[in-house]
Amino acid sequence: MRLIPGVLTAGAALWAGLVLPAPAQAAVPASRAVSYTNPLVNQRADAQIYKHTDGYYYFTATAPEYDRIILRRATTIQGLSTAPETVIWTKHATGAMANHIWAPEIHFIDGKWYVYFAAGSSDDIWKIRMYVLESSGANPLTGGWTEKGQISTPMDSFALDATTFVVGGTRYLSWAQKDPAIATNSNVYIAKMSNPWTISGTPTRLTVPTYSWETAGYKVNEGPALIQRGGKVFLSYSASATDSNYCLGLLSASASGNLLDAASWTKSATPVFTSNTATGQFGPGHNQFTTSEDGKSDILVYHDRNYKDITGDPLDDPNRRTRVQKLYWNADGTPNFGIPVADGATPKRLSSYNYPDHFIRHSGFRAKLEPNVTNLADSQFRTVTGLSGSGSGTVSLESANFPGYYLHSKNGEVWVEKSDGTTAFKDSASFYQRPGLADSAGVSYESYSTAGQYLRHFDFLLQVQPATTTLSKGDATFCQQ
Repeated sequence: MRLIPGVLTAGAALWAGLVLPAPAQAAVPASRAVSYTNPLVNQRADAQIYKHTDGYYYFTATAPEYDRIILRRATTIQGLSTAPETVIWTKHATGAMANHIWAPEIHFIDGKWYVYFAAGSSDDIWKIRMYVLESSGANPLTGGWTEKGQISTPMDSFALDATTFVVGGTRYLSWAQKDPAIATNSNVYIAKMSNPWTISGTPTRLTVPTYSWETAGYKVNEGPALIQRGGKVFLSYSASATDSNYCLGLLSASASGNLLDAASWTKSATPVFTSNTATGQFGPGHNQFTTSEDGKSDILVYHDRNYKDITGDPLDDPNRRTRVQKLYWNADGTPNFGIPVADGATPKRLSSYNYPDHFIRHSGFRAKLEPNVTNLADSQFRTVTGLSGSGSGTVSLESANFPGYYLHSKNGEVWVEKSDGTTAFKDSASFYQRPGLADSAGVSYESYSTAGQYLRHFDFLLQVQPATTTLSKGDATFCQQ
């Protein structure tokens, strides 16, 4: 008898006089898999990717020389990696805007382009303030830019990382600023805007660094970035020093609430995105969000380094790289950032054709099918060239959070284990990727070492077995997300 956790068995249903519904079938999820290769752009920090209605993605970021504002554009996110770079503005020789040109963001508002950035003075490089550029050109890479001046705030103090967004028809500015009355380096604020370069009313302080993960090295909350979904708004922010301690926190609120009331926001007690030794990614932060080419997936944009130890001031280290990966969503409507994935191709999730809310994941290294996998990386796998050899035409599925570990068959059971280098392991971890047996829009994986047998679930455990019946073909069909 085939047991389904939490569901009556067929025999029990007959005794109860019930008719069990057939499992839902959905080979094509609303948000299909996207694939990018990291790093996207080397030596570019604080990156933002803006998807415009003209069919282009626009990229800007901090250059390590801290002396200019650059733009790229391409019709795909990956295309930004090799797109020509244009300098649209250069720092002043003296006075304001002469040092530390940081964290530019580009936005299209009411028919014009605006770039928000931070800059220091020639007299005081740490006199960081926020400034705005404006362009009426259709193409911001070739259009002329005018300086709209400084964004004035009630406190004349260290201020940076301005971002703007609209919620419920109201435009807001959020930024980071030092309050001289508080013993922190920077806090996150929000205010309404009367025009693209002017805030109105009294700003609200949303978060102050208090947790240990927000105060490592420096007491920092900075780099706010907003994403909306399902009637909620989420404001991510960066915390701690810009070395391997750098990480992301999260604020959440109802989109219909008063966003200028700090009490409307809930702050995460733990970071949502941190360094990961296994994947070799350190200090992930200063993120933004964009959407995939088909408009159906949210994409996390951020920077990090691929080494932990830094000599001297981290701000003098030029090797922060722009990276992208898919942002997923939990069943409760909250974003799931997962982990900063390893360099190379981004991993995917595999949902079941006949149980579309269930995903292949590993638990205790046993591969199984489960819903609501909040430990996201347990359910992410990278498709790589088959360990059996490039000439075999096979693929292998590498664990996202245990690089070097692969899905492989062991006496018919599927486990996630580290390759021991033997031919037997390589063959058992290699599969022919086929069109889905139950729906060609999905995917099925035929075992390389046991022809005619497929990766499938049985009682929600992953097995390698024949798939000849309608039910088993459904069990052996998955959807890449």
